[in-house]
Amino acid sequence: MSKINRWLLPEGVEEILPGKAWSIQHYQQSVLELFSSWGYDFVIPPLVEYTDSLLLDHSSDIDLQTFKLVDQLSGRSLGIRADITPQTCRIDAHSLKQEGVTRLCYSGSVLHSVPKSQLASRAPIEVGAELFGDGSLNSDFESISLMLASIELAGVEAQSIHLDLGHVGIYRGLLSQAALNDEQEHDLLDAFDRKATAEVAAILLKAEVEAELAGMIQALVTLNGGVDILEKAEKLLSAAPAEVLAAISTLKALANLVHAHSPSTPLFFDLAELRGFAYHTGLVFAAYVDGLGHSVANGGRFDNLGAAFGRGRPATGFNVNVKALLSLKANTTIADAILAPAITELADASLNEFIQQLRSQGERVVFSLQADKAITAQRQIVSENSQWLVKPIS
Repeated sequence: MSKINRWLLPEGVEEILPGKAWSIQHYQQSVLELFSSWGYDFVIPPLVEYTDSLLLDHSSDIDLQTFKLVDQLSGRSLGIRADITPQTCRIDAHSLKQEGVTRLCYSGSVLHSVPKSQLASRAPIEVGAELFGDGSLNSDFESISLMLASIELAGVEAQSIHLDLGHVGIYRGLLSQAALNDEQEHDLLDAFDRKATAEVAAILLKAEVEAELAGMIQALVTLNGGVDILEKAEKLLSAAPAEVLAAISTLKALANLVHAHSPSTPLFFDLAELRGFAYHTGLVFAAYVDGLGHSVANGGRFDNLGAAFGRGRPATGFNVNVKALLSLKANTTIADAILAPAITELADASLNEFIQQLRSQGERVVFSLQADKAITAQRQIVSENSQWLVKPIS
Protein backbone atom coordinates (compact mmCIF):
# COMPACT_ATOMS: atom_id res chain seq x y z
CA MET A 1 0.00 0.00 0.00
CA SER A 2 1.51 3.30 -1.09
CA LYS A 3 1.92 6.06 1.42
CA ILE A 4 0.11 9.31 0.59
CA ASN A 5 1.63 12.56 1.80
CA ARG A 6 -1.60 14.37 2.53
CA TRP A 7 0.25 17.56 3.41
CA LEU A 8 1.49 18.04 -0.15
CA LEU A 9 -0.02 20.91 -2.16
CA PRO A 10 -0.28 21.08 -5.97
CA GLU A 11 2.72 22.59 -7.73
CA GLY A 12 2.46 26.36 -7.81
CA VAL A 13 -0.17 26.46 -5.04
CA GLU A 14 0.90 27.59 -1.59
CA GLU A 15 -0.58 28.23 1.82
CA ILE A 16 0.04 31.53 3.57
CA LEU A 17 1.09 31.36 7.19
CA PRO A 18 0.27 33.84 10.00
CA GLY A 19 2.90 36.59 9.61
CA LYS A 20 2.57 36.86 5.82
CA ALA A 21 -1.19 36.33 5.95
CA TRP A 22 -1.57 39.36 8.22
CA SER A 23 0.67 41.41 5.88
CA ILE A 24 -1.50 40.52 2.91
CA GLN A 25 -4.74 41.20 4.77
CA HIS A 26 -3.56 44.59 6.04
CA TYR A 27 -2.35 45.58 2.57
CA GLN A 28 -5.61 44.56 0.93
CA GLN A 29 -7.60 46.60 3.43
CA SER A 30 -5.33 49.63 2.99
CA VAL A 31 -5.31 49.52 -0.80
CA LEU A 32 -9.10 49.22 -0.99
CA GLU A 33 -9.35 52.31 1.19
CA LEU A 34 -6.96 54.01 -1.24
CA PHE A 35 -9.13 52.99 -4.20
CA SER A 36 -12.22 54.29 -2.42
CA SER A 37 -10.53 57.65 -1.79
CA TRP A 38 -10.01 57.92 -5.57
CA GLY A 39 -13.73 57.28 -6.22
CA TYR A 40 -13.65 53.56 -7.04
CA ASP A 41 -16.53 51.34 -5.92
CA PHE A 42 -15.81 47.88 -4.51
CA VAL A 43 -17.30 44.79 -6.15
CA ILE A 44 -16.96 41.09 -5.31
CA PRO A 45 -17.35 38.98 -8.48
CA PRO A 46 -17.98 35.24 -8.02
CA LEU A 47 -15.09 32.77 -8.00
CA VAL A 48 -16.91 30.51 -10.48
CA GLU A 49 -18.91 31.49 -13.56
CA TYR A 50 -20.13 29.92 -16.78
CA THR A 51 -17.24 29.69 -19.21
CA ASP A 52 -19.32 31.66 -21.73
CA SER A 53 -18.79 34.70 -19.50
CA LEU A 54 -15.21 34.06 -18.45
CA LEU A 55 -13.79 32.98 -21.81
CA LEU A 56 -14.39 35.68 -24.36
CA ASP A 57 -13.90 34.77 -28.02
CA HIS A 58 -10.58 36.59 -28.38
CA SER A 59 -9.02 35.55 -25.06
CA SER A 60 -7.27 32.26 -25.89
CA ASP A 61 -4.60 33.02 -23.27
CA ILE A 62 -7.27 33.13 -20.55
CA ASP A 63 -8.82 29.95 -21.96
CA LEU A 64 -5.52 28.11 -21.45
CA GLN A 65 -5.21 29.33 -17.86
CA THR A 66 -8.78 28.54 -16.79
CA PHE A 67 -9.72 25.43 -14.81
CA LYS A 68 -12.99 24.03 -16.19
CA LEU A 69 -15.63 21.80 -14.64
CA VAL A 70 -19.25 20.79 -15.23
CA ASP A 71 -22.10 22.34 -13.24
CA GLN A 72 -24.00 19.47 -11.63
CA LEU A 73 -27.21 21.54 -11.62
CA SER A 74 -27.32 22.82 -15.20
CA GLY A 75 -24.88 20.57 -17.02
CA ARG A 76 -23.14 23.66 -18.41
CA SER A 77 -19.41 24.27 -18.38
CA LEU A 78 -18.09 26.34 -15.48
CA GLY A 79 -14.73 28.01 -15.08
CA ILE A 80 -12.77 29.09 -12.01
CA ARG A 81 -11.71 32.63 -12.79
CA ALA A 82 -8.17 33.17 -14.01
CA ASP A 83 -8.73 36.90 -14.49
CA ILE A 84 -11.15 39.30 -12.80
CA THR A 85 -11.20 41.98 -15.52
CA PRO A 86 -13.79 40.19 -17.75
CA GLN A 87 -16.01 39.94 -14.69
CA THR A 88 -15.84 43.68 -14.05
CA CYS A 89 -16.67 44.23 -17.74
CA ARG A 90 -19.80 42.12 -17.27
CA ILE A 91 -20.73 44.05 -14.13
CA ASP A 92 -20.29 47.38 -15.92
CA ALA A 93 -22.11 46.32 -19.08
CA HIS A 94 -24.95 44.23 -17.67
CA SER A 95 -25.36 44.60 -13.92
CA LEU A 96 -24.80 48.35 -13.44
CA LYS A 97 -25.42 49.93 -16.87
CA GLN A 98 -24.42 53.34 -15.55
CA GLU A 99 -24.09 56.32 -17.85
CA GLY A 100 -20.82 58.21 -17.93
CA VAL A 101 -17.71 57.01 -16.12
CA THR A 102 -17.84 53.96 -13.85
CA ARG A 103 -14.94 53.17 -11.52
CA LEU A 104 -14.77 49.67 -10.01
CA CYS A 105 -12.21 47.95 -7.79
CA TYR A 106 -11.82 44.43 -6.46
CA SER A 107 -9.70 42.16 -4.31
CA GLY A 108 -9.59 38.39 -4.51
CA SER A 109 -7.91 35.17 -5.54
CA VAL A 110 -7.62 33.80 -9.07
CA LEU A 111 -6.51 30.34 -10.16
CA HIS A 112 -4.31 29.46 -13.13
CA SER A 113 -4.22 25.99 -14.66
CA VAL A 114 -0.69 26.75 -15.84
CA PRO A 115 1.66 29.33 -14.29
CA LYS A 116 2.35 32.56 -16.20
CA SER A 117 6.08 32.03 -15.69
CA GLN A 118 8.38 29.42 -14.21
CA LEU A 119 8.38 30.93 -10.72
CA ALA A 120 4.84 32.32 -10.71
CA SER A 121 2.15 31.17 -8.31
CA ARG A 122 -0.87 29.42 -9.80
CA ALA A 123 -3.04 30.93 -7.07
CA PRO A 124 -2.31 34.68 -7.10
CA ILE A 125 -4.12 37.18 -4.93
CA GLU A 126 -5.00 40.31 -6.88
CA VAL A 127 -6.26 43.79 -6.16
CA GLY A 128 -7.25 45.92 -9.10
CA ALA A 129 -9.10 48.95 -10.38
CA GLU A 130 -10.91 49.44 -13.69
CA LEU A 131 -12.25 52.64 -15.23
CA PHE A 132 -15.06 52.40 -17.81
CA GLY A 133 -16.57 55.01 -20.10
CA ASP A 134 -13.62 57.26 -20.96
CA GLY A 135 -11.16 56.78 -23.81
CA SER A 136 -8.90 59.76 -23.16
CA LEU A 137 -5.27 59.83 -22.09
CA ASN A 138 -6.47 61.24 -18.76
CA SER A 139 -8.02 57.92 -17.75
CA ASP A 140 -4.89 55.98 -18.78
CA PHE A 141 -2.79 58.32 -16.67
CA GLU A 142 -5.22 57.95 -13.76
CA SER A 143 -4.81 54.16 -13.91
CA ILE A 144 -1.02 54.40 -13.98
CA SER A 145 -0.95 56.95 -11.15
CA LEU A 146 -3.21 54.80 -8.98
CA MET A 147 -1.13 51.71 -9.75
CA LEU A 148 2.04 53.50 -8.64
CA ALA A 149 0.30 54.74 -5.48
CA SER A 150 -0.84 51.18 -4.74
CA ILE A 151 2.72 49.89 -4.95
CA GLU A 152 4.09 52.73 -2.81
CA LEU A 153 1.46 51.82 -0.20
CA ALA A 154 3.40 48.58 0.32
CA GLY A 155 6.43 50.63 1.38
CA VAL A 156 8.20 50.68 -1.99
CA GLU A 157 9.87 54.00 -2.78
CA ALA A 158 9.00 55.68 -6.09
CA GLN A 159 12.57 55.48 -7.39
CA SER A 160 12.50 51.70 -6.87
CA ILE A 161 9.44 51.26 -9.12
CA HIS A 162 10.30 50.76 -12.79
CA LEU A 163 7.43 51.58 -15.13
CA ASP A 164 7.39 49.66 -18.42
CA LEU A 165 5.23 51.26 -21.16
CA GLY A 166 4.12 50.03 -24.57
CA HIS A 167 1.26 50.32 -27.05
CA VAL A 168 -0.19 47.34 -28.91
CA GLY A 169 -1.60 49.74 -31.53
CA ILE A 170 1.90 50.06 -33.02
CA TYR A 171 2.14 46.34 -33.76
CA ARG A 172 -1.51 46.10 -34.82
CA GLY A 173 -1.17 49.04 -37.20
CA LEU A 174 1.85 47.54 -38.95
CA LEU A 175 0.41 44.03 -38.98
CA SER A 176 -2.80 45.21 -40.63
CA GLN A 177 -0.74 46.10 -43.71
CA ALA A 178 1.07 42.75 -43.88
CA ALA A 179 -1.91 40.54 -44.85
CA LEU A 180 -0.67 37.48 -42.94
CA ASN A 181 -2.82 34.39 -42.48
CA ASP A 182 -3.78 33.13 -39.01
CA GLU A 183 -0.89 30.69 -38.76
CA GLN A 184 1.65 33.31 -39.79
CA GLU A 185 0.22 35.82 -37.31
CA HIS A 186 0.45 33.23 -34.53
CA ASP A 187 4.06 32.38 -35.38
CA LEU A 188 5.02 36.06 -35.62
CA LEU A 189 3.46 36.88 -32.26
CA ASP A 190 5.28 33.96 -30.66
CA ALA A 191 8.58 35.17 -32.14
CA PHE A 192 7.92 38.70 -30.85
CA ASP A 193 7.22 37.36 -27.35
CA ARG A 194 10.65 35.72 -27.36
CA LYS A 195 12.34 38.71 -29.05
CA ALA A 196 13.56 36.23 -31.71
CA THR A 197 14.75 38.73 -34.34
CA ALA A 198 15.94 36.11 -36.85
CA GLU A 199 12.62 34.24 -36.66
CA VAL A 200 10.67 37.46 -37.19
CA ALA A 201 12.68 38.19 -40.32
CA ALA A 202 12.24 34.62 -41.63
CA ILE A 203 8.45 34.67 -41.12
CA LEU A 204 8.07 38.00 -42.93
CA LEU A 205 10.30 36.85 -45.77
CA LYS A 206 8.36 33.62 -46.21
CA ALA A 207 5.08 35.57 -46.18
CA GLU A 208 6.49 37.86 -48.92
CA VAL A 209 5.79 41.00 -46.92
CA GLU A 210 6.91 44.13 -48.79
CA ALA A 211 10.48 45.06 -47.84
CA GLU A 212 9.80 48.50 -46.29
CA LEU A 213 6.93 47.18 -44.17
CA ALA A 214 8.93 44.11 -43.14
CA GLY A 215 11.79 46.37 -42.08
CA MET A 216 9.50 48.42 -39.85
CA ILE A 217 8.00 45.31 -38.23
CA GLN A 218 11.49 43.90 -37.59
CA ALA A 219 12.58 47.25 -36.11
CA LEU A 220 10.00 46.91 -33.33
CA VAL A 221 12.01 44.11 -31.72
CA THR A 222 14.91 46.53 -31.15
CA LEU A 223 12.87 49.56 -30.13
CA ASN A 224 13.18 49.41 -26.37
CA GLY A 225 14.92 51.64 -23.86
CA GLY A 226 14.52 55.10 -22.34
CA VAL A 227 12.28 57.90 -23.53
CA ASP A 228 14.70 58.71 -26.36
CA ILE A 229 13.59 55.48 -28.04
CA LEU A 230 10.33 57.22 -29.01
CA GLU A 231 12.21 59.75 -31.15
CA LYS A 232 14.05 56.88 -32.83
CA ALA A 233 10.74 55.08 -33.40
CA GLU A 234 9.21 58.10 -35.12
CA LYS A 235 12.11 58.15 -37.58
CA LEU A 236 12.23 54.41 -38.26
CA LEU A 237 8.45 54.17 -38.58
CA SER A 238 7.85 57.44 -40.43
CA ALA A 239 6.21 55.58 -43.33
CA ALA A 240 3.88 53.61 -41.05
CA PRO A 241 0.09 54.08 -41.00
CA ALA A 242 -1.24 57.10 -39.13
CA GLU A 243 -2.50 54.97 -36.23
CA VAL A 244 1.07 53.81 -35.55
CA LEU A 245 2.41 57.36 -35.36
CA ALA A 246 -0.57 58.37 -33.22
CA ALA A 247 0.26 55.56 -30.77
CA ILE A 248 3.87 56.79 -30.50
CA SER A 249 2.58 60.32 -29.85
CA THR A 250 0.35 58.92 -27.10
CA LEU A 251 3.36 57.30 -25.45
CA LYS A 252 5.30 60.58 -25.63
CA ALA A 253 2.44 62.51 -24.04
CA LEU A 254 2.09 59.89 -21.32
CA ALA A 255 5.83 59.98 -20.63
CA ASN A 256 5.62 63.75 -20.09
CA LEU A 257 2.71 63.34 -17.67
CA VAL A 258 4.40 60.61 -15.63
CA HIS A 259 7.66 62.53 -15.46
CA ALA A 260 5.88 65.70 -14.35
CA HIS A 261 3.95 63.97 -11.56
CA SER A 262 6.47 61.30 -10.54
CA PRO A 263 9.91 62.48 -11.68
CA SER A 264 11.79 59.85 -9.66
CA THR A 265 10.01 56.89 -11.31
CA PRO A 266 12.27 55.29 -13.96
CA LEU A 267 10.56 54.82 -17.35
CA PHE A 268 11.26 52.06 -19.86
CA PHE A 269 9.61 51.74 -23.28
CA ASP A 270 9.23 48.50 -25.22
CA LEU A 271 7.42 48.80 -28.54
CA ALA A 272 7.54 45.03 -28.99
CA GLU A 273 5.74 44.47 -25.68
CA LEU A 274 2.51 42.68 -26.61
CA ARG A 275 1.36 41.64 -23.16
CA GLY A 276 -2.23 40.46 -23.49
CA PHE A 277 -2.17 41.21 -27.23
CA ALA A 278 -5.56 39.59 -27.83
CA TYR A 279 -6.90 41.35 -24.76
CA HIS A 280 -5.62 44.93 -24.89
CA THR A 281 -6.36 47.57 -27.48
CA GLY A 282 -3.93 50.41 -26.74
CA LEU A 283 -1.53 51.37 -23.98
CA VAL A 284 -0.06 48.53 -21.93
CA PHE A 285 1.99 49.06 -18.79
CA ALA A 286 3.68 47.08 -16.07
CA ALA A 287 5.51 47.86 -12.85
CA TYR A 288 8.69 46.17 -11.63
CA VAL A 289 10.41 46.70 -8.29
CA ASP A 290 14.05 46.31 -7.35
CA GLY A 291 14.86 42.78 -6.26
CA LEU A 292 12.24 40.94 -8.35
CA GLY A 293 12.67 39.69 -11.89
CA HIS A 294 9.00 39.78 -12.79
CA SER A 295 6.29 42.42 -12.72
CA VAL A 296 4.24 43.10 -9.60
CA ALA A 297 1.46 44.93 -11.46
CA ASN A 298 0.11 44.99 -15.01
CA GLY A 299 -2.47 47.04 -16.82
CA GLY A 300 -3.60 48.62 -20.03
CA ARG A 301 -6.49 49.69 -22.19
CA PHE A 302 -9.14 47.13 -23.14
CA ASP A 303 -11.78 49.07 -25.05
CA ASN A 304 -15.02 47.28 -26.01
CA LEU A 305 -14.25 44.11 -24.04
CA GLY A 306 -17.73 44.53 -22.56
CA ALA A 307 -19.34 44.19 -26.01
CA ALA A 308 -19.63 40.45 -25.35
CA PHE A 309 -22.01 41.37 -22.52
CA GLY A 310 -24.08 43.79 -24.58
CA ARG A 311 -22.26 47.10 -24.14
CA GLY A 312 -18.76 47.86 -25.39
CA ARG A 313 -17.17 50.88 -23.75
CA PRO A 314 -13.72 52.46 -23.50
CA ALA A 315 -11.95 50.94 -20.52
CA THR A 316 -8.58 50.95 -18.79
CA GLY A 317 -7.26 49.48 -15.57
CA PHE A 318 -4.66 47.41 -13.77
CA ASN A 319 -4.17 44.69 -11.20
CA VAL A 320 -1.49 44.19 -8.54
CA ASN A 321 -0.11 40.74 -7.71
CA VAL A 322 -0.26 41.07 -3.92
CA LYS A 323 1.86 38.04 -3.02
CA ALA A 324 4.58 39.06 -5.47
CA LEU A 325 4.57 42.68 -4.26
CA LEU A 326 4.81 41.71 -0.60
CA SER A 327 7.40 38.97 -1.13
CA LEU A 328 10.18 41.51 -0.46
CA LYS A 329 8.44 43.03 2.54
CA ALA A 330 8.99 41.79 6.07
CA ASN A 331 6.07 39.89 7.54
CA THR A 332 3.75 41.76 9.85
CA THR A 333 4.93 41.47 13.44
CA ILE A 334 2.21 39.95 15.57
CA ALA A 335 1.92 41.67 18.92
CA ASP A 336 2.81 39.66 22.01
CA ALA A 337 -0.25 38.29 23.70
CA ILE A 338 -1.40 39.23 27.17
CA LEU A 339 -2.31 36.15 29.18
CA ALA A 340 -5.72 36.42 30.86
CA PRO A 341 -7.24 34.19 33.52
CA ALA A 342 -9.32 31.27 32.24
CA ILE A 343 -12.56 32.22 30.54
CA THR A 344 -14.51 30.81 33.50
CA GLU A 345 -13.32 33.83 35.46
CA LEU A 346 -15.38 36.12 33.19
CA ALA A 347 -18.20 35.79 35.68
CA ASP A 348 -16.36 38.74 37.15
CA ALA A 349 -17.87 41.61 35.15
CA SER A 350 -14.93 43.90 35.88
CA LEU A 351 -12.48 41.38 34.34
CA ASN A 352 -14.60 41.07 31.21
CA GLU A 353 -14.75 44.85 30.89
CA PHE A 354 -10.97 45.15 31.36
CA ILE A 355 -10.28 42.55 28.65
CA GLN A 356 -12.65 44.26 26.22
CA GLN A 357 -10.91 47.58 26.88
CA LEU A 358 -7.48 46.05 26.13
CA ARG A 359 -8.72 44.47 22.89
CA SER A 360 -10.28 47.73 21.76
CA GLN A 361 -6.82 49.30 22.15
CA GLY A 362 -5.35 46.74 19.75
CA GLU A 363 -3.94 44.34 22.33
CA ARG A 364 -4.05 40.55 21.87
CA VAL A 365 -5.58 38.98 24.96
CA VAL A 366 -5.52 35.19 25.20
CA PHE A 367 -7.37 33.17 27.81
CA SER A 368 -5.23 30.79 29.80
CA LEU A 369 -5.70 27.14 28.86
CA GLN A 370 -4.09 24.24 30.65
CA ALA A 371 -2.71 22.66 27.44
CA ASP A 372 -1.61 25.92 25.79
CA LYS A 373 2.17 25.92 25.32
CA ALA A 374 2.43 27.95 22.11
CA ILE A 375 1.76 31.37 23.58
CA THR A 376 4.87 33.47 24.07
CA ALA A 377 3.23 35.88 26.48
CA GLN A 378 5.44 38.18 28.50
CA ARG A 379 2.55 39.94 30.24
CA GLN A 380 -0.44 38.77 32.18
CA ILE A 381 -3.58 40.15 33.78
CA VAL A 382 -3.50 40.05 37.54
CA SER A 383 -5.70 41.33 40.32
CA GLU A 384 -4.18 43.77 42.79
CA ASN A 385 -6.15 45.68 45.42
CA SER A 386 -9.42 44.74 43.72
CA GLN A 387 -8.18 46.11 40.39
CA TRP A 388 -7.21 44.30 37.20
CA LEU A 389 -3.75 45.22 35.93
CA VAL A 390 -1.33 44.09 33.21
CA LYS A 391 1.98 42.97 34.72
CA PRO A 392 5.12 41.36 33.29
CA ILE A 393 5.32 37.61 33.79
CA SER A 394 8.19 37.01 36.17
